[in-house]
Amino acid sequence: MYIIGENIHIISPRVKKAVADRDAKFFQDLAARMVDAGADAVDLNVGPQKKYGHEILPWLVEIVEELVDVPLVFDTTNLMAIEAACETVSKAQPIINSTDARAERLESVPAVAKKFNTRLVALTMAEGMIPVGADERVTIALEALIPHMLEIDFPITDLIIDPLVLTVSGCQEYCPECIEAVRTLKFAWDPPPLTNGGLSNVSNAVPAEMRPLLNRTYMVMLMGSGIDMVIADPFDRELMEWIRVVEERDESTPLNKLLLKLYDRVEGMEELQSEDVDMADPQQADIWKTVQILLNRVIYTDSYLRL
Repeated sequence: MYIIGENIHIISPRVKKAVADRDAKFFQDLAARMVDAGADAVDLNVGPQKKYGHEILPWLVEIVEELVDVPLVFDTTNLMAIEAACETVSKAQPIINSTDARAERLESVPAVAKKFNTRLVALTMAEGMIPVGADERVTIALEALIPHMLEIDFPITDLIIDPLVLTVSGCQEYCPECIEAVRTLKFAWDPPPLTNGGLSNVSNAVPAEMRPLLNRTYMVMLMGSGIDMVIADPFDRELMEWIRVVEERDESTPLNKLLLKLYDRVEGMEELQSEDVDMADPQQADIWKTVQILLNRVIYTDSYLRL
């Protein structure tokens, strides 16, 4: 599993202050620790930064590349900032995050990605609302995103389709549909495009103490559907451990066996069954309840997951 470290994000007060102070050591330390924790790439999410983005993003690229060699992800809607970062990067092939199928983005962002030989995240979103259904999201990829990339001769091997992970709090019906979209995209084109998801989005607006289990459980389910990469927190050691368990097929504990059963059920286009779970084990019971929420079988409430 390819992990893009999410921790340099402008929504964080500490990151926002470090940007304002141009605190190079803060970002260098954070990036280095993410890579040490297992991140394969580092996301540089500076937000829109309409006024100073063309200065901030290349500055971040320059200082982070002093300590790490992994790919950097230019995560902003500011195209001037992205171009400036592309001109600055000197090590691994970067990733632009992102375009979507709206005309103004599709006409501009992929051209920049091609010009600078970057990889490109493309969101399955067109005009209006993000579609709920997996089929609608896949259709956007097949009828808008991929055809445009072929038209401009952009390598499909450098295209990363993101079917959009949304929060279980308020957008619960999207959660199982995202899993199905990932699964379908793996068979929708030859060669199949890579797939990506912003893992932590699934637990946005959820009480902090409940977020890790949602993220970890959804991670295993997304792996079962065949996702290639996620933007996630490499400092969540249990998340990284669950990924390892699945990748190495480690059956050494009852919990590990349940995680592998969940993975196998999703991979086989099935659902986890109650007989797969030792309900006398509180941890396993919590995972069972979390799966029911993520499959939209039980209406999400904070109290349900706390019971």
